[in-house]
Amino acid sequence: MSKHKGSLSERSISIWALTWPIMIEMTLQFMLGTADTIQVSRISDDAVAVVGIANQFFNAVIVLFSLVCSGAGILIAQKLGANKQMEARQIGVMSVTITAALGIIISILLASCTDLFITMLNVPVEIRHLAHTYMSMVGGGMIITALNLSFSTAVRNTGDTRSPMLIAVGMNILHILMNYAFIFGAFGFPQWGLYGVGISMLIARGVAMLFQIRLFTHAFGERIRLAEFFKFNSQLLKEVVKLGWPLSMNGASWTFSQLTIYAIIATMGAEELATRTYMNTIESFAFLFGWSLAMGVQIRISYLYGARRYREAYYDAFKVVGWGIVIVIVNTVLMLLFRHQLLSLFTDDQHIIDTAMTLLWLNLILQPGKMLNMALGQSLNAIGDSRNVMLYSLPIMWITAVGLSYVLAAPLGYGLLGIYAGMILDEYLRGAVSTYRWRLHRRKKFASAFDGSSKAGSDGSQASTVSI
Repeated sequence: MSKHKGSLSERSISIWALTWPIMIEMTLQFMLGTADTIQVSRISDDAVAVVGIANQFFNAVIVLFSLVCSGAGILIAQKLGANKQMEARQIGVMSVTITAALGIIISILLASCTDLFITMLNVPVEIRHLAHTYMSMVGGGMIITALNLSFSTAVRNTGDTRSPMLIAVGMNILHILMNYAFIFGAFGFPQWGLYGVGISMLIARGVAMLFQIRLFTHAFGERIRLAEFFKFNSQLLKEVVKLGWPLSMNGASWTFSQLTIYAIIATMGAEELATRTYMNTIESFAFLFGWSLAMGVQIRISYLYGARRYREAYYDAFKVVGWGIVIVIVNTVLMLLFRHQLLSLFTDDQHIIDTAMTLLWLNLILQPGKMLNMALGQSLNAIGDSRNVMLYSLPIMWITAVGLSYVLAAPLGYGLLGIYAGMILDEYLRGAVSTYRWRLHRRKKFASAFDGSSKAGSDGSQASTVSI
């Protein structure tokens, strides 16, 4: 197998080789994101509430870009697994072009219609002026976010998870330093508060984009030329859309369900909104290693599926589930052991602290279900089963994560406890169906690897068991 740039090597597709850079990136991003939240909390709890609901909204917007990016990423790994380097290159270039066009349209829309979106999100009246400041700035720069996502997704799926890690870490460090300067007026800068947070984010993402451009143009062997961005292969584009639209719908559904939950919480008041924002930051520590494993196994299984090494692909998914559950439980226990110290970093509001303490214990139930759902859901997407994942995920999300959460939280009066109960049931239901679906493929797509008629890889050699 070729080991030049633009082609995955056997060593580079091991789960560990793919996952450790993602783990480091997400760990540092979590630490820097926590520092970001702490810095914003020094402005006020209202500012934290604004950033929390605004970022959920922006996450929903970013999902629109995944229509192209997610499908393209999986197909890049599949094509490289099938030794079709030129097709992988064409898919990567097309994904950037289309995502850029979407990014320009969305940036204009968000910058010009900020008040409309603030009203739709039920943002409490007392913090709407802060929300307008932050959302108009960050939303107007969504084109930069779109390009960064497209570049990094394509590069990661060539097997190079290390370079996007370094860029993302540098971007976050720069953001934190500029936050310090712009929020508190350090180094001679004006004291801009939440306005400064928005400026800091735009500059940091813009600098990262310059490095991402350089990385992407050299990711597929010979340097990508400008003219290539204006060429389209209709057949490959059809493949990207066929795989990408269910991924996008599923991702959009999850993000909009979370946004709806935030809107429900917003009706409870700014304190509850701030509590959920703090919890979202703290919980990231519990599942970030598990999510890294899920991202790594998706790249690996996409490659193995393209190479027709089905037996390895099948067992790797369960291997990651097992390791992931152990990891998220350990992380959750650590989070509980240091819960007092963690919460004191963010706020001294006793109501927020008391509520968050209770919610932290529920993560012992929530996080294993989230890991099961993430690992097997990503594995199913990797083999092109994204449409069926979408078909069962959407109704479960909206009936349980949103519908049940609302009933428990509002009419029955359980508040944030009710929200968490709905979220927990949602993760386990989707995880259970994903497990059934993955096992079903042993008798369908992977049948030749288990029925004794063929246990060989595409090159005729015996399929081996590859360790993490």
